[in-house]
Amino acid sequence: MATNLATKHVEEHDPSHDETVETSHETAETSHQAGEPSQDVAEQVAVESSDEAEDSAPAAAQRPEELRLLEAMLFASTEPLDVPSLAKRLPDGADVKGLLEQLRVDYAMRGVNLVRVGNKWTFRTASDLAWLMTRESTETRRLSRAAIETLAIIAYHQPVTRAEIEEIRGVITSKGTLDVLLETGWIRPRGRRKTPGRPLTFGTTEAFLSQFSLEQLGDLPGLDELKGSGLLDTRLPTGFSVPAPSDDPMLHEDEEPLAPDDDLQLTLAPVPDPEEPNSGESTEA
Repeated sequence: MATNLATKHVEEHDPSHDETVETSHETAETSHQAGEPSQDVAEQVAVESSDEAEDSAPAAAQRPEELRLLEAMLFASTEPLDVPSLAKRLPDGADVKGLLEQLRVDYAMRGVNLVRVGNKWTFRTASDLAWLMTRESTETRRLSRAAIETLAIIAYHQPVTRAEIEEIRGVITSKGTLDVLLETGWIRPRGRRKTPGRPLTFGTTEAFLSQFSLEQLGDLPGLDELKGSGLLDTRLPTGFSVPAPSDDPMLHEDEEPLAPDDDLQLTLAPVPDPEEPNSGESTEA
């Protein structure tokens, strides 16, 4: 009876079970074979990602440290900086002028440019993008002819006193003329002339250079340029010349420095001005 049951169990065994086992085994082998190339691809992707990470390393790590320091100082400063001021913060022996030139070239095609104003350096918005920073406002501020002439005389003849300005113009200079130029920040008292009365000497400022887009005072137009632009009569007196302007901050031999408590106010006096009858009167102390 037991033998019959065993025989019956063998006969009733479903062969599809064996086929299922074999199929599963084949599937596992196939999956294992498919996994081998996937591991190779993953390793290759990891290598490529590592190479890309190295290629895209921060540019700061590839720039000289001195250049980065210089760039940071100029960016953070609220006013232009000169070479000695920059050299104090850089490592000893740093070629500040060479670094400035390299930085200027690096920023030449960017939205912010490194520019020189007088003997100082600063970052400015690129000139062709100035319209982005334009803010419309109405401010009526028109220089009189007398103020323009006075400014030109100071620019070309500095250091110059008020009496010398009047001698060149041929008329008395009113208080309002110099006041306007001083308020704009385009001129400044340099010192005092070593002559009786110790009159003030005047010169231009960095604001003057910035206003008229000049790197240095020597960039002002000369005689030929003034003639070509029609600002001077072509029939000039014999021997007429335009002085070569200089913005040397050092005082001349005939100048003395201003005292810390020096009173720079002009002494008012009733002196009529033929050009500006209602502009006020003054004489210089």
